[in-house]
Amino acid sequence: MTLRKTAVITVGRSDFGIYRPILRRIRQEPGLNLCLIAGGGHLDENTGYTIDQIRAEGWPIAAEFPMPLSADTPEATAHAMGTGIATLSAIYAREKPDLLLVLGDRYEMFAAVAAAVPFNLPVAHIHGGELTEGAMDDQFRHAITKMSHLHFTSTPDYARRVIQLGEAPWRVTISGAPALDNLNEINWLEKDELESALEIEFSAPPILVTFHPVIREAPPEEQIRTLLNALETRREPILFTYPNVDPGSSAIITAIRAFAAEHPQTRIFRNLGVQRYFSLMKIASAMVGNSSSGLIEAGSFALPVLNIGIRQDGRIRGPNVLDVPCHGDAIRQGLAQLLTPAFRTSIQGMANPYGNGKAADLIVERLKTVKLNEHLLRKRFFDLPEPKTGITSP
Repeated sequence: MTLRKTAVITVGRSDFGIYRPILRRIRQEPGLNLCLIAGGGHLDENTGYTIDQIRAEGWPIAAEFPMPLSADTPEATAHAMGTGIATLSAIYAREKPDLLLVLGDRYEMFAAVAAAVPFNLPVAHIHGGELTEGAMDDQFRHAITKMSHLHFTSTPDYARRVIQLGEAPWRVTISGAPALDNLNEINWLEKDELESALEIEFSAPPILVTFHPVIREAPPEEQIRTLLNALETRREPILFTYPNVDPGSSAIITAIRAFAAEHPQTRIFRNLGVQRYFSLMKIASAMVGNSSSGLIEAGSFALPVLNIGIRQDGRIRGPNVLDVPCHGDAIRQGLAQLLTPAFRTSIQGMANPYGNGKAADLIVERLKTVKLNEHLLRKRFFDLPEPKTGITSP
């Protein structure tokens, strides 16, 4: 049997946690040969050099691609993208994968797909069709969609949007969000185990905070200052995770470190890992910030989420999510509302709009059975029926 060499690109802690159930299924599949390619944030000391965690779990890494940021600026980000494209092109030439699997909307992932185009390499993309109108990731995601040949979307609405972008319906599979598959496999940590592992006592259910820079709003240092001022009077334990490696992230890290130094019930983590992160979501009182996990995974726990600012604008959310602008009074009032027994009661039994944790089986079956031929590679624009109203000629 000829194995189908399936290259999977991982660029950071967030996508690897989502990939994990898919990687397990690929490794179990006799017809597929996993070729794991790791780079970007995995090789960044500031985010915990998480490539070591991948190796510790026993995943063989076929290749690495550094994309170092020389500075916390847009220019450095663009330069890192160029470096990534050059490095990945050499990796593809050497490894000769049959199929490339990518996820999400990061600039590192865009570089990986752009490098694949000259190789005529089939690309399968997870989490297309979504919107994050407040972040540059939005543009990268849609560009990745147009360079991809197969699409695995998390909801029917996102599938329709991928088709609206000109992708033929036969290329699109509604898989649900793969991150939710982890909930069926995780070994949960109890409260005392978490306290020991994280070196903090939970005198009350903790608040989880992840805040990423948003280049289309106020400067990151101003945004994080607003959030931290709003959290100043909270007495619950507060657990921060690091922001993504984006322009402005260093200002956020500096601010939360200063905050933690003055608040004994606060901890900061570069990378919690799936087991600890989901176990915390199970016992937390609320999530605060602008992370996609608040919209996708938190719904499976009926966990109240305060989503701040415009970063996740346009993304589907469940009734557990309360949106507020990045203003101090709005954050304080919103968090007070989320923490009421009435709000918690109102969302019990909610259905997560991102699926039921069966995505990996659907994705791997498609990767295994799709014919890698001219029909797949030749992209024809799929036109929707002409609307009754719209653009008119002058």
